[in-house]
Amino acid sequence: MRNIRLVIEYEGTNYAGWQEQRVKNHSTEGDQLPTIQACVKDAIEKVVGEVVVLYGASRTDAGVHALGQAANFRTSSGLPVEKFVPAINFYLPPDIVVRSAEEVPENFHAQFSARSKVYSYTVLNDRVPCALNRNLSYRCSPPLDVEMMKKASECLTGRHDFSAFSVESSGNKNSIRTIKSFNITQQDRYIRFVVEADGFLYKMIRGIVGTLLLVGQGKLSLEEFRHILDSRDRRLAGPTAPAKGLILLKVNYDEEDQ
Repeated sequence: MRNIRLVIEYEGTNYAGWQEQRVKNHSTEGDQLPTIQACVKDAIEKVVGEVVVLYGASRTDAGVHALGQAANFRTSSGLPVEKFVPAINFYLPPDIVVRSAEEVPENFHAQFSARSKVYSYTVLNDRVPCALNRNLSYRCSPPLDVEMMKKASECLTGRHDFSAFSVESSGNKNSIRTIKSFNITQQDRYIRFVVEADGFLYKMIRGIVGTLLLVGQGKLSLEEFRHILDSRDRRLAGPTAPAKGLILLKVNYDEEDQ
């Protein structure tokens, strides 16, 4: 069996996230939103003519996007690897695109072989909405102090318990993660948060961004932000930022898996 790794780009607006499941669309009773995983899996099976299991590196939520989602599947198909991209894309909707395909070692797993993931979150800081990027950014009207948000984010790098920013119950789950880098940049009306970590808790990035926006508005001090991180208490943190501003940029692997 061959092991094929894909890099997938998608706009998650019209999907119930990556994970293959069916979720009710509340806007129209009885309708159901598809998932990215199901759409890609169906396209692959049409190409290779057999049932496959598709593993994804990150379980992005409903409305979250990806520029570099990684996935892998095993197949007995003899199709040349360079043919997979055009063949699979032929069966995909325009808001999902396979960017690349390559043959990888048998033991490679998109999720368990990952060493880090890089996400970005984009905020439109303007009183006037934007028509073109409305599905790819979250608009925050009040003026934001970017320098204060940068200072607050400095305490996030390193190994911490990020329970305060995750909506999932801690229970017996390990809530400790290592953030390798956290950068905030501004270009015109857009503020971009880019974070790399060895893993993320459920809605952790969106919880961090929602809380940093309170710092940017002067509603939280630097000391209060640090206290929230140390408290591990989700009730003290800010709201969870909307899904549409979040993009999975890249999944990193060891050199032998590249």
